[in-house]
Amino acid sequence: MDRLTGIGVFVAAVDGGSFAAAARRFGLSAAMAGKYVSAIEAELNARLLQRTTRRLSLTDIGQGYYERCKQILEAYDEANREASDSHGTARGVLRIAAPVTFGAVHLGVVVAKYLEEHPHVNIEVSLSDRYVDLLEAGVDLAIRIGRLPDSGLVARRLAPCRMVICASPDYLKRHGTPRSPDDLRQAQRLTFSEAVSAGDWTLVDAKRRAHVIGGPCRMAANNTQMLLAAALAGAGVAYGPTFVFGEQIALGNLVALLPAYHTSELAIQAVYPSARHMPLKVRHFLDYLVAAFGDEPPWDHIQPQRAVRARRSPGKPKRAGSSTPKP
Repeated sequence: MDRLTGIGVFVAAVDGGSFAAAARRFGLSAAMAGKYVSAIEAELNARLLQRTTRRLSLTDIGQGYYERCKQILEAYDEANREASDSHGTARGVLRIAAPVTFGAVHLGVVVAKYLEEHPHVNIEVSLSDRYVDLLEAGVDLAIRIGRLPDSGLVARRLAPCRMVICASPDYLKRHGTPRSPDDLRQAQRLTFSEAVSAGDWTLVDAKRRAHVIGGPCRMAANNTQMLLAAALAGAGVAYGPTFVFGEQIALGNLVALLPAYHTSELAIQAVYPSARHMPLKVRHFLDYLVAAFGDEPPWDHIQPQRAVRARRSPGKPKRAGSSTPKP
C-alpha cells in the first residue's frame, strides 16, 4: 500500500473520529481505510489506535506518531505548493486589514501597483484601528503597528514606526515653545486614545533617563488624521507617528519639538495566520509591502525644500524683486 496515502488516511481518521470520515475524504470504503491503518501498525509493530464500535482514540505511541505525520503531510503540501507557485498565477480575492490612517495614506499606492500586475486578483481592504481576529473575519493579511500580543500569528516587520512631538508655528507663537519634558506637561496635549503599546508620550534624554508625560489632555481622539488636523489648526501639541505628521513637518506647517530627546520607535508589521499554506496572492502582496517600505520608509525622507515648492500653486505671485515679463 502507498505509505503517504496510509499516513493521510491515519491522520484523517484521527481528525474525523472514524474510519468512515477518512474513507469519505479519500474516496475509499471504511473497511479499506481500516486496512491502511492496520498496515501501518503491522509495519511498526505497534498499536496506534484503540478501536471501539463508537469511536477511535489514540494510544500514547499513536499520539506522537500522529503529530509527526501531520508535520510530514504539511511539509509535503508546502513543497507541492512552492513548486506549483513557481510558474503559477495569483488568483482570487485578497482580504487585507490595516489601521485607518496608515491604510488611507500609504497603502493605496501599493494596492494599485499590485492590482496592475496581478489582473486575476481582486482586493478587499478593511480599515480600522481596532483589533481584528484574522481567522474569524476571514482576513488574509493585516498590517499592525506597535508591540504585538502573543496571538499565534506569523509576523513580518515592514518598517519602523518613529514617533514625533510637534505643534504648529501659530500654537508655539501663542503659548511658547516647550524646551523640556516639564514644559510639555503644561502644554495643551493632543493624544491618540486607542494607543495599545507602552511608551506613549515617553521621552528619553541623553543620559537615557525616561520622562513620562502624563496627566490630562486637552483633546483625545481615536483617529490620528483628526489629531493632525487639530494640530495644524493650532489646537495643541500632538504626539504621533512620522507616517502621519512627517510630511507637514517637512512642509513647515508643523514644528518638531525637543529634538534632543528620543521618542519610542515601534514597528509596522504584516501578520498572517501561517507561513505554511500561504496562498500565492498573499505571498506576492507581502513582497510588495516589503519593497515599498523598509528600514528607511519614504515618509521619513521628505525633502522640505521640494515639499514647499510643491505647495505653491501655479497662479501664486512670485516674491518681490523677481523679474516678471510685462505684457
